Amino acid sequence: MKIALIVNPEAGGKKGEKLLPMIEKKLASYNIEYTTYISLYHEHILKITSELEVKNYDAIVGVGGDGTNFHVLNGLLANSNPKKLPPIGIIPVGSGNSFALDLNIHRLDDGIQSIIDNNPKWIDVCSFSQTEKKYYFVNLAGLGFVTDVAKTAQKFKSFKDFSYIIGVFYRTINLNFHYMELEIDGKIIKSENCFVEFCNSRFTGGNMLMAPDAIINDGFMDIIVAGKMSRTSLLSTLPKLFKGTHTTNPAVRHFRAKKAKIKTWPHKTLLPDGELFGSTPATINIHHKMIRYLYN
Repeated sequence: MKIALIVNPEAGGKKGEKLLPMIEKKLASYNIEYTTYISLYHEHILKITSELEVKNYDAIVGVGGDGTNFHVLNGLLANSNPKKLPPIGIIPVGSGNSFALDLNIHRLDDGIQSIIDNNPKWIDVCSFSQTEKKYYFVNLAGLGFVTDVAKTAQKFKSFKDFSYIIGVFYRTINLNFHYMELEIDGKIIKSENCFVEFCNSRFTGGNMLMAPDAIINDGFMDIIVAGKMSRTSLLSTLPKLFKGTHTTNPAVRHFRAKKAKIKTWPHKTLLPDGELFGSTPATINIHHKMIRYLYN
């Protein structure tokens, strides 16, 4: 088996860089051939994977987190027919690694084992459109409070995981809402909104169950809509994400759909697969069993 190893050295507080020698040693011990490509700047992986001679590899494996996977996926889909692509693999060394959990990949060794087993699985892919350009994600894309928290957390990266706690409390103190018009398979919802998540898989932020009922190959996205709520209600709801019981809050609604369109006032930044990228208005579609991922 021959793989392209796409490495984000900055992932997980430079875990990608620190763990690469050990990853390469383990792959070699199982007689897996690899060619290593190391990202040198943000979005470099997009360039690497879009120019990759995919026919030379049995799998394309990202070493990083959800953001790394987002760039691998979009780079590969930029110039290739998805049905002709080799499967994508994940060796999780990022700060979140949310999507990997739905592939039963919980640790670095699970990612390596998925390569050894070479058991690919066809999964759904979501896309969102910005003007004429289309981008893809496999985990989830959010907007509103969740994205605002990520924006704040980025400013406190040196605090690592604590940066998100800072983000939550800062954005809760300065809580504001936006007006939303959401069309779900033709049905229109208009309301003041706290946040929306368009989910293909279950987890976010590591092991938070944003969409506990989501299935990555059922042909539907799960949409979590959190309406206007008090600061107390929001703070009491957020811990419930770890058990997936946040939908018990009357302000939180759950929908399943194949297509969604969203407009917000004001425009809101999107957060696809952990990357601050794009903005409303946007159209989100599900593409049933579009691409293969290595499953553990």
